[in-house]
Amino acid sequence: MKDILKSYLKGLNDVASKGDAREESYYSCLEGLLKGYIERMQLSRLLSITTLPKKTEAGNPDFRIWDGKGHIVGYIEAKAPTVENLDIIERSEQLNRYLNTFPNLILTNFFEFRLYRDGSLIDKVQIARPFIVHRLKTAPPIEREGEFLKLLEGFFAFKLPKVYDARSLAIELAKRTRFLRDEVIAQELKEEEKAGKGFIRGFYKAFKDYLISGLTEGEFADLYSQTITYGLFAARSRSENGFPDFDHLFP
Repeated sequence: MKDILKSYLKGLNDVASKGDAREESYYSCLEGLLKGYIERMQLSRLLSITTLPKKTEAGNPDFRIWDGKGHIVGYIEAKAPTVENLDIIERSEQLNRYLNTFPNLILTNFFEFRLYRDGSLIDKVQIARPFIVHRLKTAPPIEREGEFLKLLEGFFAFKLPKVYDARSLAIELAKRTRFLRDEVIAQELKEEEKAGKGFIRGFYKAFKDYLISGLTEGEFADLYSQTITYGLFAARSRSENGFPDFDHLFP
């Protein structure tokens, strides 16, 4: 694995040395590192890596690790190598969404890697010093190789439980309901209020006029989100031929 890490760090330095790199410029380096690990561990027949995957219910993480059929192992969110303090990112609204949605997540600036499990930080490793690339303009030496491999092993070994007990299922459904309520329904109601009309606002008016007088927008957003989430779950649980468009919501 040392050769893969050495090539990875050299690739980061080569990209940085051009002087015009942005965050996305480094993605191929990280993708190469991940693929190298998967091949070395003989996991290439089981796992696939998608860079810049389609939008999820929580946003757009930069990498998705999955089996190519719908089962998702985890996500990776990358920040530019110039972002040396990941504590700030860790407290951001974006990462909070990810941590509340994805049970297996890595946050990285390409030098430091932080692994989160069910929203909690369980491991972090810095494999090289960024200033060597930024200031000395050379590929840095590898540090803490064994600890980094242990972090990757934990990330790739993760599997969502196939069978939920009542408590864990309720927690997972509640996460999706809260996100849908706060980030989709409530926001759409605000936008439609500005326009003076809209599909969801029409539903809100119908609920208020014919079902629950005095219903507030917040109460409607909560009720509507629960209806959608639990309706999708019921449809997924009864589907015999797969439910590919929503498998990332209800694995």
